Amino acid sequence: MGRTVLVTGAARQLSGRFVRHLTRDPAVDRVIGVDSRAPEETPPDGAEFVRADIRQPDIAAVLAERAVDTVVHLDVHATPPGGSGAGRASVKEVNVLGTLQLLGACQRVPTLRRVVIKSSTQIYGTAARDPAVLSETDLPKSPPGGGFPQDVAEIEGYARGFARRRPDVHVTVLRLAPVLGPAVDSRLAAYFGLPVLPVVLGFDPRLQFVHEEDVLEVLARAVRAPGPGAVGPGTFNVAGDGVLFLSQAARRLGRPTVPVAGPLAPWLGSALGALGVPGVSAEQLKSLVHGRVVRTAALREAMGGPLAYSTPETFASFVAARGRGLLGPELIARAADRIEEVLRRG
Repeated sequence: MGRTVLVTGAARQLSGRFVRHLTRDPAVDRVIGVDSRAPEETPPDGAEFVRADIRQPDIAAVLAERAVDTVVHLDVHATPPGGSGAGRASVKEVNVLGTLQLLGACQRVPTLRRVVIKSSTQIYGTAARDPAVLSETDLPKSPPGGGFPQDVAEIEGYARGFARRRPDVHVTVLRLAPVLGPAVDSRLAAYFGLPVLPVVLGFDPRLQFVHEEDVLEVLARAVRAPGPGAVGPGTFNVAGDGVLFLSQAARRLGRPTVPVAGPLAPWLGSALGALGVPGVSAEQLKSLVHGRVVRTAALREAMGGPLAYSTPETFASFVAARGRGLLGPELIARAADRIEEVLRRG
């Protein structure tokens, strides 16, 4: 029997790619992409785009009228859509209120059998007292103080509540490590694209990534009916094997670093972000203090093996696509001067 799958955030790069990925799945009859803004590319054959805001009650009609049996909620992000000009409050509204409204609508759809929700390993925080490797059952040593980590904590809380109210629906939560790859457009990708990388003095965090192609594969397995290699209900960390230190990543990119004293890092991140420097924010620099590494045994067991790309291989793929090597000394000097100027003003 064919499936009808609805994907939220379809105007975003990763969600749009997943919509195209699903149209090639013979077990899926119909794919519906939903977003509050139109995608830049025309939906492929076998996919329908519906312009709808998941924060509004209208989403319930979209689900019911099309007899959706699977919802893949990917409209969860740390940053606004490119060029939208939306602020942090608007992003939080989409993440938190949007998820609450969507799950409320899902609760009333009798045909629904599966919900897949994109989360993030940022839910664990970055406390110094955290375990060296975090598993799905570990709780952060200190509660999220706001920002995107707080968003995903609230989103997962709503997912657990929905699972209790609809025990007949399989709920899968995927905690993604930072996604990288040739086509990824993210705050972290922008950070690694800077001519000079601001780093926190005295810290060399361990980093873990997941390749965009692996994300598409894990999502596809979560959509599948139960069986060998399928990712069933539950919460899963999604990350490539291995780790990279930030210093190793900088060397592989050929980027110099500028150390910033810890107490100044949040202020610098906010100041540079306000000046429009891509990839830099207080939240971003905070995440580059202790780093975060997660255990992926549960996902490996479900899939019957590891992801195709390890963390070092994911980063190598990103470097190969974005270019490597030291940039011109003039560009590096200008970037370093800008950071120093912001610090002097402080």
